[in-house]
Amino acid sequence: MIFNIKKQKKYNYIEEGEGHPIVLLHGLMGGLSNFDALTRFFAARGYKVYAPELPIYTLPVLSTNVSTIAKFVAKFLKEIVGQPATLIGNSLGGHVGLVVAVEYQELVHSLVLTGSSGLYEKSFGETFPKRGSYEYVEQKAQEVFYDPQVATKEIVDEVYETVNNSSKVIKTLYVARSAIKHNMKKDLPKIKIPVLLIWGKQDNVTPPEVAVEFDTELPNSKLVWIDKCGHAPMMEHPEHFNDILYEWLDPLINGDK
Repeated sequence: MIFNIKKQKKYNYIEEGEGHPIVLLHGLMGGLSNFDALTRFFAARGYKVYAPELPIYTLPVLSTNVSTIAKFVAKFLKEIVGQPATLIGNSLGGHVGLVVAVEYQELVHSLVLTGSSGLYEKSFGETFPKRGSYEYVEQKAQEVFYDPQVATKEIVDEVYETVNNSSKVIKTLYVARSAIKHNMKKDLPKIKIPVLLIWGKQDNVTPPEVAVEFDTELPNSKLVWIDKCGHAPMMEHPEHFNDILYEWLDPLINGDK
């Protein structure tokens, strides 16, 4: 299913369904399509799902950082969503969700992190911009998943285009470095809202010990593992991911029945 992209003010976003708002926050090399299965599932079950395009490549270079992206999301929540929402973030999107939950608490009902940065992550690092090397990009994309076949040609092509675009490469590195510097450990005890951690047991980017540390430091968290799964569980095991999320979120919103 292809979802329509809405354009309102400075926002490009998907909006599907009606009900309690869920806001999806994609990762640094991710896109809105990463959440297709989740969007369909929850829009059909009494939730309003939003997925904004994060301004990773449209901000001025010196403003391309986690804090500025979090401010963008906070404005989106105020101007478009209009009520406290459940934020669901993968990788960098999880990190952004954490910052929003700390600095704009009134806008966040609950938080879901999957393969989130904010404590520690392995990334492409200084070797990332190997321009022209399709095989290298393909290998790195495959390493994100437990099953390398999940890294389709479409996904690899998109990453390849990014690393061969000088402006995008610079901004990617700025965001990646800001994420490393912006460690959230001291802020985690401030996040009192319910937090669900859905983590791939074979995540090579934000390894399992990262999930355990999040779970230890967050006051109101639940950690659920998905086996044979890498850094993007909502892509690699979408049905299992949705079941875990629904079982946790629905009682929070509608009460135990």
